[in-house]
Amino acid sequence: MKRANLLSEYGALLALVLLFIVNVVTRGGNFLQVENLRNLVSQDASVGVIAIGMTLVIIAGGIDLSVGSMTAMCGAVVILLANKFAAGGMGANQAILCAAIGSVLAGAVAGLFNGLVVAYGRVAAFVVTLGGLAGFRSIALVLGDGGEIRSQVSSLQDFGFGGIPIPFVKDASGGPVLFYWSAVVFILVALGAGFVLNRTRFGRYVIAVGANPRAAEYSAINIQMVRLAVYTILGALVGLGAMLVAAKMNSVGTGSVGLYYELDAIAAVVIGGTSLRGGKGRIWGTVVGVLLLTLISNMITAYHIDTNWQGLVRGIVILVAVLIQRGRKEND
Repeated sequence: MKRANLLSEYGALLALVLLFIVNVVTRGGNFLQVENLRNLVSQDASVGVIAIGMTLVIIAGGIDLSVGSMTAMCGAVVILLANKFAAGGMGANQAILCAAIGSVLAGAVAGLFNGLVVAYGRVAAFVVTLGGLAGFRSIALVLGDGGEIRSQVSSLQDFGFGGIPIPFVKDASGGPVLFYWSAVVFILVALGAGFVLNRTRFGRYVIAVGANPRAAEYSAINIQMVRLAVYTILGALVGLGAMLVAAKMNSVGTGSVGLYYELDAIAAVVIGGTSLRGGKGRIWGTVVGVLLLTLISNMITAYHIDTNWQGLVRGIVILVAVLIQRGRKEND
């Protein structure tokens, strides 16, 4: 394999390994603590879940700029439904489960709307989802009266910081160290999406539609239905990610939650090697992209660098990833 192709295919993974080694050398035991490694996986799990859905959309030749605002809207739905069900006498766990289902359904409906306009209205995805960026945020603000919505169900945050005990690992007080549910959800969604993309007919259709829509149509693939499906799947995953955010924070600031999620998700997808032109991508690469961005944020905090530099650093990483992709196109 040519060096340029090797860098293109595995550059993000190599960068992640290199930064990991740098942290091990410079931070030692503090970095290698199980709690810290656990936090690296779970810190941006909600963005990771959304990024996986974004991967499918971009492979199919689309894009979605509305996922941040959609997260705020679905997060508001989670809190309001959980509070309403609990106040109506439903058990806490049942109320949380019903609220989570409501959030996923709300996200799926929002994604369905985007997909209908893109696929059947034949409006550019950029324009449609830019409208959604403003519209869904507005709905969230209306639901929360322009402010914060707080959960009245105490066990919601228990879910946010609950998880599976890591075998043979104890914290400083002798208690178990939990692998958070958010990280479990992230991993399961990634495995499921990877199977769908690589092992199913639908996954092949998604790739074909993104690579060459006309050829896909001549091959009897319903390209409108494929596009509609990927936007709906992304919306449902946004609803799931919003549930993780609401559980972690026990509240939703309708004007602040989800800000720049669309940029973080697209950045993780691009860094992971998915082509913005569509037709090529991989779920595992997006997972690596999410972890790489999380590690960069962690390093900025650990090295006491002004957090205002995070945006610049992420922007540089995105530009480098796009340049590497362009180099691959020229070499092909």
